[in-house]
Amino acid sequence: MKNKRNISITIADVAREAGVSAMTVSRALREPERVSVKSLSRIRAVIARLGYLPDPAAQALAAGRTNVIGVIVPSVTNNVFADVMRGVYAAAEDSRWQVQLGNSRYSPLEEERLVKTFLSQRPAGLIISGIDQSDETRALLRTSPCRIVQIMEISDQPLDMMIGFSHLEAARAATRHLLAMGYTRPGFLGARLDPRTQRRLAGFRDVAAAAGLLEDRRIVTTPQASTVTLGGLLMADLLSRAPETDAILCNNDDLALGALFECQRRGIAVPGKIGICGFNDLEMMAAAHPAISSVRTHRYEMGERAMRMLAAALDASEPAEPVVDLGFEVVERQSTLRP
Repeated sequence: MKNKRNISITIADVAREAGVSAMTVSRALREPERVSVKSLSRIRAVIARLGYLPDPAAQALAAGRTNVIGVIVPSVTNNVFADVMRGVYAAAEDSRWQVQLGNSRYSPLEEERLVKTFLSQRPAGLIISGIDQSDETRALLRTSPCRIVQIMEISDQPLDMMIGFSHLEAARAATRHLLAMGYTRPGFLGARLDPRTQRRLAGFRDVAAAAGLLEDRRIVTTPQASTVTLGGLLMADLLSRAPETDAILCNNDDLALGALFECQRRGIAVPGKIGICGFNDLEMMAAAHPAISSVRTHRYEMGERAMRMLAAALDASEPAEPVVDLGFEVVERQSTLRP
C-alpha cells in the first residue's frame, strides 16, 4: 500500500503542501543549490512526510537529461579501480549528481552494451576507462549529447575530456630504473593482456631493445586474470625458460608479489640475485619484505578530478585543458636496489 500511495502523490501535491510553486519543487529536486535554504528545508520536510518519490523518467524528459553520472570500469574487484571509484564518489558527495557504476569485465562488447544502456537513460555524463573502445562505442559516444571523461590513459584524440597517464612511458621509466641499478638480463611478466598491459610491455621492449638487452624468452605473458598465485606460476615459468634472468618488470603488483614469493620459495635472494618491480604501487608493495619497487599511479586523484571536471563542464565551466596528464612515479624500494 505504501508504494501505491507514494506513486499517487504528485509534485503539485508537494508544492501545495510546502506553499511554493511546482517549478520550485522541481528545481529543489534537480538543482537544490538554486533554492533558498528556507524553501528547500520546507520542501524536503513535505517530501519526507508525504513519501513523495520523484519519477526519474519524467525528470529526464523535462530536463533533457537525468542527474546520473555513469561510470564504466573493467573491474569492481581490482584495487586499482576501487581506488578510482573512491575518488569519484568523494567528488560526487553532497552534489546533485548520482553515480551509477557499470562493470565491463574487460570485454569491449560488454562495454558497448553498457554504453548503450546508459545512453538510453539520458545520463548527464559518462566516465569511461581507457581509450580502446570499439568503433561502434566510439561512434555512440561521439554523437551522444552527454559529456564524457576518459580515464586511466591519455592520448591526443579524446572523445571529449580525458585524465590519466602514459602506460608506455611509465613502463619505459621502470625499465630504465632496472638497468640503472645494474641489471643486464631483464624480463617481463604480464597477465590479462588488455591494451594497458600491452602498452606496458611495449615500453619494456623499447628500453630493453635500445640497450641491446631484449630477449623474447624472458617475456612471459598469459591472457588469464592477474592474481598473486599466477605471479608465482609465471615466475616459475620464466626461471625455467631463462634462469639467467636477473630482473623483472611485472605489469601489476599482484604478479610482483607472487614473483617475490616464488623467489623466496626457491631461496633466490631479492634483490641480491634478482630484482623485482611492480606497477600501480598498491599498499602491499611497501608492506612486503623486502619492500617492492613499483610504478605509482594517482588513481584516487584520477577519479576525483574526473568527476570534478565533468561536474564543472556540466555547469558550463569548460576545462582549460581537455586532456590532463597526471604522470606517474617510479618508487624505488629494496627489491631493486643493489649494493
